[in-house]
Amino acid sequence: MSTLTIRLPDDTAQRLKSLAQSRGLSMNKLVEQLSAHAISAWDTENHFRAMAATGDVGKALAVLDRLDATDTLT
Repeated sequence: MSTLTIRLPDDTAQRLKSLAQSRGLSMNKLVEQLSAHAISAWDTENHFRAMAATGDVGKALAVLDRLDATDTLT
């Protein structure tokens, strides 16, 4: 486990605290969840780019279809 110190504008920090409270989470857990989401999005982008580099348009479109079908953020 690592400890990370970050500097945020006061307003941003306060808004994150409010978001965490509204979700019944600690700030630590909220940042952990947001980080996991960002890493997942990055991994997905890298996977898509790797598939697109193969030149197989059908496979690349299939990945996008699966992402659209499972997107729970909307």
